[in-house]
Amino acid sequence: MRHILLALPLLVAAAPATTGVPQKPLTLDRIYASPSLSGPTPRDVQLSPDGRLATLLKPRADERERYDLWAVDTTAGAQRMLVDSKRVGSGAEISEAEKMRRERARVGGTKGIVDYDWAPDGKTILVPIDGDLYLAGLDGSVRRLTDTPQSEIDAHVSEGGRYVSFVRDQNLIALDLTTGREKPLTKEGGGTVTCGTAEFVAQEEMDRTTGTWWAPGDGHVAVECYDEAKVKTVTRAAIGADGTKTFDQRYPAAGTPNVAVSLTVMSADGSHRQKVDLGADPDIYVARVDWSKDGRTLYVQRQSRDQKTLDLLAVDPATGASRTLFSETSKTWVNLTDDFRPLADGSLIWGSERSGYMHLYRYADGVWTQLTHGDWTVEMNGQSHSTGVIGVDEAQHRLFFAANKDDVLESQIYTIDYLHPGEPQRITERGYWNDAVMDKAATHLLVTRSSPSQPSQVYLADATGRRVSWIEENRLDAAHPYAPYLAAHRPVTYGTIKAADGSDLHYEMITPKLVPGKHYPVFFEHYGGPGSQQVKRSWMGPLPQYWVSKGWIYFQIDNRGSANRGTAFGNQIYHAMGSVEVADQATGARWLQSQKFVDPKKIAIFGWSYGGYMTLKMLETAPPGLYAAGVSGAPVTRWELYDTHYTERYLGDPTAVPGVYAGSDAIAQAPSIKTPMLLMHGLSDDNVVFENSAALINKLQETDTPFDMMLYVGQTHHIAGEGRQAHVEKTIERFLDDKVLHELTPP
Repeated sequence: MRHILLALPLLVAAAPATTGVPQKPLTLDRIYASPSLSGPTPRDVQLSPDGRLATLLKPRADERERYDLWAVDTTAGAQRMLVDSKRVGSGAEISEAEKMRRERARVGGTKGIVDYDWAPDGKTILVPIDGDLYLAGLDGSVRRLTDTPQSEIDAHVSEGGRYVSFVRDQNLIALDLTTGREKPLTKEGGGTVTCGTAEFVAQEEMDRTTGTWWAPGDGHVAVECYDEAKVKTVTRAAIGADGTKTFDQRYPAAGTPNVAVSLTVMSADGSHRQKVDLGADPDIYVARVDWSKDGRTLYVQRQSRDQKTLDLLAVDPATGASRTLFSETSKTWVNLTDDFRPLADGSLIWGSERSGYMHLYRYADGVWTQLTHGDWTVEMNGQSHSTGVIGVDEAQHRLFFAANKDDVLESQIYTIDYLHPGEPQRITERGYWNDAVMDKAATHLLVTRSSPSQPSQVYLADATGRRVSWIEENRLDAAHPYAPYLAAHRPVTYGTIKAADGSDLHYEMITPKLVPGKHYPVFFEHYGGPGSQQVKRSWMGPLPQYWVSKGWIYFQIDNRGSANRGTAFGNQIYHAMGSVEVADQATGARWLQSQKFVDPKKIAIFGWSYGGYMTLKMLETAPPGLYAAGVSGAPVTRWELYDTHYTERYLGDPTAVPGVYAGSDAIAQAPSIKTPMLLMHGLSDDNVVFENSAALINKLQETDTPFDMMLYVGQTHHIAGEGRQAHVEKTIERFLDDKVLHELTPP
């Protein structure tokens, strides 16, 4: 029934206009100014270990990219700022390593507090600001822990609460909170060796951000060290307004050596070191590291270089000896999972796609029990990492997880008894995209949700899903920043189109008020990369509404290779990037051309990152007249230039299958682009390095192929700053007005 309903277009009602509020037209300047038109949308929402406080990073009303730490009493609802980033922060320049970590976490350009870590006893919160560490008390007090010219990164409060660990000058250091003394736990860091934090591909592609794991009770700590000696050095020129800086960045491009990784278990003072046996093959990935509840076993997820095998190792911390408990295998690739949970009874919760869909299993004494079943998935987010499990109540043997069981366009929270699994029970409201976190005992949830007509909200719920209180209601009332624009807010239409293989491709579309007989241009946005879902019932922000207010139809479609549709749908891009996903986007364009309200000669496409790559491939392969213009932002142009873990997962080893890479290349056919094209890239991009666009520019220039270009000095993969972000959109608008609408707007 679910699929039958989704086969028909579904209209989601627009938000009602706020009575008595003077209405204004949307402008790009206002969209990128403060406060955010989406309202006070918090980040990094957490519950204290005892569930008494909700903490969140909130943007300032006068500076939407600066965040402060706030706390909300979950009983009384009272809300207060715990740490003011302007009052506490020093404003010091952070290290290049910390800048790169922020890029990996997608908070590059963010100011103030970007993350924090609750102490396990729930009495204090560790807060890094401007490269130094502070310990915030719940009474508003703030204790400075470090004051050095170097940046302290990857900081954690130990599981027993006695230590704060961090990485400084490539070594792991533990600070004893009772004495205030620092103790180096590693000394081998330096040169090409770094200890205590995660390597580039772990941060960027594996969703592993740390290299330090404290055991319960602080008896042991597991520490990763990695050596970049064999990793290719790329000289990255960070071209800025005040000059050019060069950085020799170790970048493991596809087919080249990765870092050499070691894992050591040691006592809290750095003594009694035992190297973990990771196996005979050194060319592997350490994907995940977790401790058992009693601290007697260290679990390590070891992934093969080709990513077709994922082993779960059980390690004896006293000896470092390991044994393989079980393995996941695939003919294509094994997606990593954050759904692993060791339980106190010795059993394990595990996420696996062995059925063709990501589902949850319990492993006890060598016996598997499948907990969830069906043609739906436990949610996959980011780059193909399952993040469905949000909490486990071991006292009631209840498992809480996010999934799309009721609708592939919605993420809902469900619960199930893992000892007596039956039908999962949904505990969140339909019509929203939901995420959640829980306290340590999994007795309460903090649910973050949004819909096409409601910006992000946060509420506290009990274990049954009953809303106890709002943490951030973000009500669209007369005081909301978006209130002056509500009358023009247009509804989102959802529907499906058939792919060449018969698969359902889900789309979302926003149109102006359609006038009979009038034909409208289309702003066709796309991403298209594997492991991502773009079409969902969530708040899209004001930017799509801006394009609609200017008379454009806004359109997106999820192609084969997208997340949350099962392996048969997702794996079709294996050894074939730039094929089915490009064809599916073209299917969407042809469907648009068949609609009586669309101007078939005015479909403009836009994408960034993988979407930028898609723009190039779509323009290179499209028949004349399918697309009127294309915007390519920060594109990968040759996959040999991109990193090992991401690229080899989908395309394999370029030294073994060079033909696969040649077929996915966006350079060779670039001269065939006859459609107007705008290229955009940050000159300090350390993710999709500028060499990608430089190769494309060279090819287009040597073949006298016309194109437009806008480069951003000092900017990385994420263009930061209110002015620059507005400039990006204004540049796109001028280009499309000129090339598609043929009426250049005034500056």
